Amino acid sequence: MPGPTLTDIARAAEVSTATVSHALNGTGRLGESTRRRVREVAAALGYGSRRTPLTRTRTLGLAVTTYAGTPWNFLAVPYFSRLLTAAAVTAHAHGYALTVLPAARGGETLWHTLTVDGMLLLDSPEDDRVLRALRARGIPVVFDGRPVDPRPDDIWVDNDHATTTREVLDHLAAAGAHRIALHAGFGREYYTGAVTRAYEQWCREHGQVPSVIAFDPDDAPGHAFDRAFSDRACDAVHSVYDPGGRQVRAAAARHGLRIPDDLLLVCTSEDPAYADTDPSVTTVTLRPETIAETAVTTLVARLDPALPSPAPGGLMIPARLHPRASTRPRGE
Repeated sequence: MPGPTLTDIARAAEVSTATVSHALNGTGRLGESTRRRVREVAAALGYGSRRTPLTRTRTLGLAVTTYAGTPWNFLAVPYFSRLLTAAAVTAHAHGYALTVLPAARGGETLWHTLTVDGMLLLDSPEDDRVLRALRARGIPVVFDGRPVDPRPDDIWVDNDHATTTREVLDHLAAAGAHRIALHAGFGREYYTGAVTRAYEQWCREHGQVPSVIAFDPDDAPGHAFDRAFSDRACDAVHSVYDPGGRQVRAAAARHGLRIPDDLLLVCTSEDPAYADTDPSVTTVTLRPETIAETAVTTLVARLDPALPSPAPGGLMIPARLHPRASTRPRGE
C-alpha cells in the first residue's frame, strides 16, 4: 500500500498541509513543538516508507475525554473507577491488555502516536479533538455514552437517559414534590444534554417551571443552591453528578432544611456511601460494570474478523433507581 500523503498527516496532526510541508522539510516559521509533533505523527503513520498493515498489539486503550486536556482525577469518581475495573477484567478475559490514558493529554503527540488496536472513549464531548485524531488514524472506537454527533457506523453503549429522568421525576412527584430542580449543566457530553432535555419536557407536561441549577465540582458547600433554598423555590432536587448529593446536603444543612421533610433528594451516583448517610440518599445507578463489559466485548468483536461484526448504533443498558429515605413520601 502507498504511504500516507501530506493531507493524511495534516488531518491526523490537525494542522494545514503547508505546516506539514514546512515541518518535514525544515522550512517556514514553525514553533519547535509543532515541528516535532508533525514529524512524530508522520513517523507514526509510516511516512517515508511503504505503509504496511497495522501490527496487532493485543492492547486496547481507554480514555475519558469529557474534559480532555484538563488534569482532573476521574479515577476518584466512583462511576469511572468501577467501570475501569470491569473494563480491565473484560479485556483480560478476551486476551487484551488495557491502557488507561490520562485526562491531560500529556502533550498533543500522545493521541497521534498511541499504539493500540482500538479505543473505548468515555463521555466524548462535542468537537472532541481526541476523537478526531483517532478517526484520522483509522483506529476503531466504541463509545461509553452516545457521541454528540454520531456517524452512521459509530457504536455506543449507554443508558436511556430520557426514560430514567422521567422515572426519577415521577418518583419525586409521587413522594410529594411540586417544585423539582435539576442540578446539572456542567459537561458538554450527550448525557448532560439528554437529561436536561427530558427534565424540561417533563416540566412542560406537568405545568412546572424548569429550574436548572448549575453544578460546580468545586462547590462543596453547595452555594449554587443558596438562592433557591433561601426562597424555598424548590422542594426536591435531582442531581445528575456524583458529588451533587453531598453538595445538596451541605446546602440544606446551612439553610435549615430537613431531608426528606422539607427537601427530597435523588442523586445519580455509584458511591455506596450514599446508602449510609443520615438519612440515606436515593440514588440512580447507571450500571458501569455492565456498560464496561458490553463496550469492551463490542470493541473486541469490531477488531476480530472471526467474530460477527456488531451493528452500528446504540446498545442500551437500563439504569436503576434505588429509593431510600431521602425520598420518603411526605406524611409517612
